[in-house]
Order: sequence, then structure tokens, then C-alpha cells
Amino acid sequence: MVKILMGLAAAVVIAVGGFFGFEFYTQHRIAGEVETAFEQIRAGGGKASHGKVSFDLRSRTVRIDDIATESATQPPVSVKIANVTAAGVSQPDTARFSADNIEGAGLEVSFGIAGPTGGRVTYKAPQIVMKDYSGLASLPVRPASTSIVEAYRSALEQFATVSASSITAPTMVGTINNFGTVTSADFTYTGIALREIRNGKIGSMQIERNAFTASTQQAGKADKLSGEIVNFASRDFDAAAIAAILDPQKANDDKYYRVYGQTTAGPYTITSGQGLRMRIDGMTVDDISVRPSRLQLPALLALTPAAGATPTPAQAREMMDKMANIYEGMRVGTAEMRGISADTPEGPFKLAAVRFNLENGKVGEFAVEGLDGRSPKGPVKVGRFALKSLDIAGLLRIAAQFSNPGQQPSPDRALALIPLIEGVELKGLMAPFKNTGKPVNIDTFSLDWGQFVGPIPSKARLTMKMSGPLDASDPGQKVLVAGGLDRAAVDLELGAAWTETSGAFVLEPAALEIGGLVKASARLSLANVPKGVFSADPAKAIAAAAQLEAGAIELTVRDTGAVDLAFAQYARALAVSRDAARQRFVDEMKASGEKAAAADPDMVAAVHALARFLESPGQTLIIKLTPRAKVPALQLIQLLKTDPVIALSQFRIETSTGL
Repeated sequence: MVKILMGLAAAVVIAVGGFFGFEFYTQHRIAGEVETAFEQIRAGGGKASHGKVSFDLRSRTVRIDDIATESATQPPVSVKIANVTAAGVSQPDTARFSADNIEGAGLEVSFGIAGPTGGRVTYKAPQIVMKDYSGLASLPVRPASTSIVEAYRSALEQFATVSASSITAPTMVGTINNFGTVTSADFTYTGIALREIRNGKIGSMQIERNAFTASTQQAGKADKLSGEIVNFASRDFDAAAIAAILDPQKANDDKYYRVYGQTTAGPYTITSGQGLRMRIDGMTVDDISVRPSRLQLPALLALTPAAGATPTPAQAREMMDKMANIYEGMRVGTAEMRGISADTPEGPFKLAAVRFNLENGKVGEFAVEGLDGRSPKGPVKVGRFALKSLDIAGLLRIAAQFSNPGQQPSPDRALALIPLIEGVELKGLMAPFKNTGKPVNIDTFSLDWGQFVGPIPSKARLTMKMSGPLDASDPGQKVLVAGGLDRAAVDLELGAAWTETSGAFVLEPAALEIGGLVKASARLSLANVPKGVFSADPAKAIAAAAQLEAGAIELTVRDTGAVDLAFAQYARALAVSRDAARQRFVDEMKASGEKAAAADPDMVAAVHALARFLESPGQTLIIKLTPRAKVPALQLIQLLKTDPVIALSQFRIETSTGL
């Protein structure tokens, strides 16, 4: 919208700003100056014509009728103005022209859209008014060019020489045809106002209301959309930022140039003919900036396919890479949508807010808060869902590599997707569990990873706290249901990190609590862990894994109900009392421990500690395993499968119990 208003303002400047030379007191001289300005447009390869030129000396008012211009650029931009009237005109010096008031009537701007569909956009404004205008007395002479980029640069340079206290348009109507999936669209803007225009900057921009309708065609389905957005307001626009990304001399400039300060809008409503109704209460975007080194519009426009052309796979991949550059060339300080609601055929849903930021092609955090909707099996609620450090530019570049249908991506390329995101967070989820009518609740789920070795993270942390109903039809849960539990609560915390200098890999914290059953924590470590273990090449990773050595292991288990539940089930199987079942199991376990004593005396102490843990509810069991010598980790894993007793004999075992 800003570009369009700038285009209209530039059109008025073309029609008026260059029309007055040193003398404008006679109508003949004014007409000559007007014709000179129009001849400059024609000399540049464009078309330009005008009707009657009149001047009132008393009011210092100039009027020009029937202005029509068409640029030499492809696609061309055409401007028509029924008449332009400038009142209170003066010439403070030989280089500048000013007017108290400039009014254009019957404005129409039309231009084609470069691309496969070759659409067209037209905007019409019955009236546009500029107050306290000042600009150059004549248009600069430029060489002929058909480049749309050069046309933009020229317009921006001209805009930088203009000042005005305000530019207003009560209404403006726009139409778009054949733009992607949009077959046609109509827009009606009301209450347009730009204020404090000076040195290529606009202090504030406002559109009170934009109502629209659009007809679309996608996948053979036609739809009609209608809606409106109100209270659009933007501050601190700087055309120099746009000029920077059009300037080839700034192709290596890595500095960010701010285009907008803050933009707000809303409410925004949209209705679809297929039953969708959506509303956004408000939107806010702060600090939109561009970086010329990554966002060069000439290079992007050069890749745009001609109307009716289908891009080749190579062109499509190159376009995706350029799209990645666009994301790396933009910065959004914060962007937020609030109060999102919709009525869909599947049912209503609401979102309290959606927030994100963007810099260097990465979204620092994309967060969705306060979701309230429905699924076929019942209501769904989410307090907060967030993706952390999402690399959009990287995702586009990898997607470009995968775009060749005749070439399957290699595993290492697939693994390259992992570093594109550094974490996931979920809070306050409530969702239906199967067809039970009961919900699953996730209070907290947080997964973070980082410290990458190639594409593999060597540091991660998982936190989860959830609860849900038990399923009596599941064999694994049937025992718990039979024991009187109909719902389980799980509290899990798991962390792992590798230190390159020491070669140690430690699993800590590792804590699990199942409400009403058990609470456990562990610390496990591996020694002599080489960097090659994290290789994306499976053969190299397996070869490096042969160097792994088992480290110390510490396990703490506290009974909060699991022991009683297990012995109750065991008692039912034996048809005896729970105490009798408990005693029988403990006696058998002690006897087995005595037999193992010859192989490892530590086993006797361990078995007795385990017996004490099982004899009394609510006990805590602590087990510490320390390697007696170097224990190859892969060999230990194999021994645990074939002979657990020999595997455990590789460690010094310390056990204890306590409340």
C-alpha cells in the first residue's frame, strides 16, 4: 500500500513538480515548461501527454487537464490524472517549486505483475490532496531505460527531494486480476493519510479501513473471500532503506536499514464462501529492516519467470536459494497477532496470540499461545507452543537440495535438518484420550538441543510433566487398572552432554516420577568418547563407538506405591495373601543371591539391600556401580544380553536403603 501511495505522490510530482521554471507568470511560458517536462518522459522511452494548461495569477493557481503517462519499463506502469490543480504556487529559488495545496482528481495507476501468471493491478482515487508541498523545479534528465529497478530508484530519488505536511485520499479502489490463485480481487481503502513527508521519510501513515473481496481458484475449487482491515497505522517509514536494496553499489553492505518503525492494525476479519470466518483483534510489527548484502531486488527480479513460463527444476532451486537470501536480508524486531478466532466446518477455535521475530534468516522464537479448539473426539487446549531458533533460510536451502524428484536425499543431508531448530516448548495441553471422554494433560514439555558436532547435537535436555487416563484394554496398563489406578501422572527430566576436552558423556539429570508408584533418578557416564561418535556417517560412528568405555552409574529408586501394587498382583496369581506373596518372593530372591555369591561377593549385599527395599513399603534403594577396570561399552551391552551376572561383575557394587 505504501508503494502505491508513493507512486501516486510521484505521479502528482511528475505532473506538477517539474512544470514550472523560473517564469510562470504567463500561461504561454507555463505551457512550455509543462511540455518540456513531458518531453523528458518521452525522451526516456515512455509515453506522456496532457490537455489544457491554465493559470490564475491572482490566486497563483495552475491547472493541468488530461494527464496520461506510461513508463518504458516492462511491464509498463501507466498513470492517468483527470486534472491537477496547484494553489498558492511559488518558487523560493531557481531549483525548487512549492505550493500551499495540490489536488489531483481522477487518478488511475495501472501496472502488470511480472511472473508466470502475468496479472495486472489497477488503483483509482477520485481525489488526492497534498498540503505544503515543496519539490524540485524540474525533473532530472536521465538516460532511457526499460528497467523496473531503475524506475523504482528514480522514483525514490525524486521522493527524497519532496516535502509535504500531508498527503490524503478520502477513498481509493484497487483491482487485481490473475495473480497466482487469485482470479480477481477488489479493494476499497478509506481515510488514507500520510504525514510529515521530508527527506525521503514519512512520519506516519494511516488507512482507516480497507474492505476487499477476492475470487480464488485452487486445486480445481473456486472460492470467494471477503473481509476488512481497519485502523492501519505505520510510523517512521524511510525510503532510503528501499533505495539501498535497489543499489548495486551496496551489494556487499551488511548493515541493516530500518524501513518501518512500528505498524499496527486491527481488527481484521475475513469470510470464505466455504464456511470459514476468521477475526484478528489486533496486529503489531516493530522494526522492519533490510540488509542489502542479502536482499538485492535486481537479482531476484532477474530470476522471475516470464508470463506463461514454467520454471525448470534448476531455476526453481535457484529461486528457493534466493528466497533464503530474502529471509536473511530482513529483520523483524517483534511481530504479534492477538485475539485470533475462527468458525470452521470442523468447529470454532481461538488463539490468544501468535508471536515471532526474525533476524539473519532465523526466527528466534515462534510462539502460539492460548489455543482453544475442537477435534473429532473432543476439545483441545494449548496454553503455549513454541519453536526455538527456527532457521527458515537454512530450511529453504535444504528443501532446494531435496527438490530433485530423481535423486533421493542422502542420510547426512537429512540429518542436516536437525540444527535448523534448537528446541520445542509446550505448556498447558489438554487433548481427548481415544474415545474415553477423558483428557490427557501435558503441563510442561520442553526439549532443547545444541553444541553441534556437524549436524549432530552433543547436548540435550528434556523436561516433561504430564498425566492421563489408563487404558484397561492395553495389556501393559491392565495391571495398574486392576490395582485401582485409573490415571497416571509422569514427571520426567533428562539431560545429556558431551565434553570434548575430557571425552566424557554424562546422562544427568535423569529423573522419573510416576505418581502413586515410583520416583527414580540416575546418573550414567561414558568415558573416552571420541568426536567421531557424532559423525553423520554410520560406518564412522560405529567404528568410533568401539572406543567407548563404561563409567560410573548411580541409581536411586523410591517406592511410592509400586511395590504394594506389584505384590497385590503377585498374590492374586498365587491365590495367597499379599504378605505371604511378598515373603515368598523375598526368600526366593535371597536364595538366588547366595548362589551368586561365589561369582561376586558384592551381589550378596546387593540382594539383601533389594530385599530390605521390598520388605517395607515406602523404602528408598540406592545402587552405585563403579568399574573395576576399563570396561568397553559395546562389550558390556552384549554381556547384559547374554549373561547379566558376568556383566555386573565388571563393577564394584555398593547398595543401601533408607526412608
